[in-house]
Amino acid sequence: MTEVLEFVGEPFDAVAWTTPPPEPAPRHDAAPEPGPVARPEPASPHTQEAAVQAVPAPAESAPPAASTLAELRTVLVSAHSGALRAQAALQRRLLGLPGRAAASGVLVRVSDEAAFKPLARSAVTRLGATELRRLAVGDLAEVFGAGYDQEDCNPEVRLAAGAELALAEVTALQLRGGAGRRGRVLARRVPGADPVDAAVQAAQVFALYTGLHLCLADARFVRVDPQVTRIEQSAEADGDDAVEVEVEWIDLVPRPGLRVRARCGGTLVTDVAVALHERPGVPVGPERGGFPARWLGRMSSLGERVLLSEFQLAHLARGDQGIALGPEFAHYTGIKATRIPTGGLLLVDRIVTLQGERGKLDSATYRTEYDSPADSWYYADTANASMPNCVYMETSLQSALLIGYHLGATLSRPDETQSLRNLGGTATVLREVDLRDTTIRQDSALVGTTDMPGSTLQSFTYTLSADGEPFYAGETLFGYFSEQALANQTGLDAGRSVPTWLEQNPGSGMRTLDVAARRADPAAPLCSRDHLSLLDDLTVVDGGGQYGKGYLHAERTIDPEDWFFARHFHLDPVIPGSLGVETVIQAMQEWLLDSGLADGMRDPGFVLPVGVPFTWKYRGQFLPTDGSSTLEVHVKQVQRKSGRLRLTADASMWKPGLRIYELTDIAVELRENGAAPW
Repeated sequence: MTEVLEFVGEPFDAVAWTTPPPEPAPRHDAAPEPGPVARPEPASPHTQEAAVQAVPAPAESAPPAASTLAELRTVLVSAHSGALRAQAALQRRLLGLPGRAAASGVLVRVSDEAAFKPLARSAVTRLGATELRRLAVGDLAEVFGAGYDQEDCNPEVRLAAGAELALAEVTALQLRGGAGRRGRVLARRVPGADPVDAAVQAAQVFALYTGLHLCLADARFVRVDPQVTRIEQSAEADGDDAVEVEVEWIDLVPRPGLRVRARCGGTLVTDVAVALHERPGVPVGPERGGFPARWLGRMSSLGERVLLSEFQLAHLARGDQGIALGPEFAHYTGIKATRIPTGGLLLVDRIVTLQGERGKLDSATYRTEYDSPADSWYYADTANASMPNCVYMETSLQSALLIGYHLGATLSRPDETQSLRNLGGTATVLREVDLRDTTIRQDSALVGTTDMPGSTLQSFTYTLSADGEPFYAGETLFGYFSEQALANQTGLDAGRSVPTWLEQNPGSGMRTLDVAARRADPAAPLCSRDHLSLLDDLTVVDGGGQYGKGYLHAERTIDPEDWFFARHFHLDPVIPGSLGVETVIQAMQEWLLDSGLADGMRDPGFVLPVGVPFTWKYRGQFLPTDGSSTLEVHVKQVQRKSGRLRLTADASMWKPGLRIYELTDIAVELRENGAAPW
C-alpha cells in the first residue's frame, strides 16, 4: 500500500466524549418499499412472500452534555439527525415513485439520472404475430437476442402464461417513451380480445423487453386486477384495436415489476401491475454464509453464471439486506446501515465470482461487472469526451468495497450502527478508452482488515478492464465507523481550523469566472451540465498558489435537497467524495479554457490523463446540514504535446471550519480529436 493509505487514528478520536459512551443510537425508520402487487407477510427473506418491512424506531437523541463542548456537539448531532430524517422522507418520495397517476392522466417525468436501467438491451422494437407466439412459449432469447438467454431457467416466464394471445402485434417498444419517459408500448389487439388482457400482455412484453426476469431463476408473472373505465374515443385515435401503454413505475425492489396505464380504443385501463415472483420456496438470495444454494439465474456479459445480480444489489442499496447478502444481514433492513449507492449512482451490476469465506477478513479476490450504456446520464452531463472521473472512481470503489461487506466486516458488532466511508486511495488511468456501451469487468482483492475502537478498516486493490484490456487500476482504504466515531472526526488537521491560501493572501489580485453564465448558454462547448452542474463561479489568482503558477478558489452552497443525497446513501446521506473531486476537476477545466492556452486546438475534448497516479485522502464528509463547501486548487504544472494540453494540480476541500479532502496530482487533459497518445 502507498503512504497515502496509511491510516492516522487521531482525526477520528482526537476529542473524546467527556461522559461515558452513549448507548447505541436508535435506528432511522423507513416506510416499506413500494411494489406493484399485494403480498402476504414475509416468512423468509428468500421466498416469494419476502418484502421490505418497516422497522419502527424512536427518534434519535444525542448523548447527554456535561460540558460546553458536549452541549455544542449535542446540538450539532440533533440537527444532523433531523436532517437525516428529512432526507429519508425526501428519498422515499424521490425513489419510491409509488403514487398513482394524477387524475388528469399526466405522468410525472422521471429524470435521466433516475431512469430504470434495463437488465438487457435489444435492437428489436417491433413484434409480429410470429414473435408474440414465440414469447408465449418462452423463446425469449430467440426474439430479443442472446443477452436474454438463461439456459434452462424460468420455464414458466412466458407471455400470456398459456392464455389466448390478446395482442396481434406490437408496433413500437420505446424504452424512454411516454409522458413520464419510463417506457411506452404501442400495439394492436386481436379483434374482440378483452382490453384488460391486451393491457396486461403489453405490460408483460415490456417487462420481458427490459429483462426483468433475468435476475430470477424460477419465476412466473403475477398480476393484480386493474381498474377499467370507459372513455370517449378521440378523433385522433388509431381505432378500437389500438393499444397504448405508458409505464408509471418500474423497479427491482421488492420484486421485479412494473405498473402501467393503458388506452385500448375507448377503454382506459389503469393500475395494470405485473411482477415476476419466484415459485414458493425457491431462494432469491444467498444462504447463510453468503453463497446461494443454487444458481440464481443471472448470466454475465460473457455467459458465465454469476453469484449476485442487479436484483440483490438493488436490495443491498435500499431493500432487504437478507435477500442481498444472506440471513445474517436481514436485521439491517429498513434502518441506517452500511449500503451501496442507489439510483443513477449505483454503478456496479453483478458479482460474478468470489474466492473468500465469510468471517475471514484477511484476504479475498472477486470479479464484478458494470454495464455502461451510451444513454447513461453522465455521458450527457459531462464535459468529458467519454466517462467522467467521478464515474471511474464510483464504479471502481463500489465494486471494491462490496467484498469486504459481503464477507462480514460489520457482523462482529451486529447491534451497532455502522456507516461506510472511503478514506483515500491512488488510481491511474492505463489507457484512453471510450466506455460507451461497454461492460466494465473489475478484478479486486481484499488486502487486509484492521479493527480499531469504533471502526474497522479494509484495504483493497483493483483493476478495471474493457474488452479484455485493463484501462484503470488503483488501491483504496475504506472504514466502517460507529456513529460516535463519525461525530468525533476532526478533519485532516487534527481539529485545527486551517485557512485557505486566499485567506492567507488577502491582497492577491483576483478575477472571477462566471461558470453558471457560461453553462446557461446551450451552445457553450466543453461544459458540465444538469446533474454534474457542481460549480457556479470560480475565483482565479493568476500566478498565485503554492507553486506560483495559478490559484483557483470556489465556494458552493449545500442544498439538503441536492439530488445525490437521495442516492448516497439510503438513510445515511452524504455527498459522494467522487463528486467533490469532480468539482475540483471542473474548476481546472474552466480555468484551462479561460487561460487561452487551448486557443487554436481543433475539435478539442477533455479526457482523463493516462499514466498520472492521482491520490486522494478523505477525513470527513459533507452532510446535508453543512451549509457550504470550499475548494482551492494550486496549479502545479502545465504540459504540452502535439495536439494535447495537460494540467496537474494539488487541491483541498473544506466543510465549515475543517479541511477534509486532500487531492495530490489531480490532472485534466484537453486533446484534439485523433491526437496521438501522450
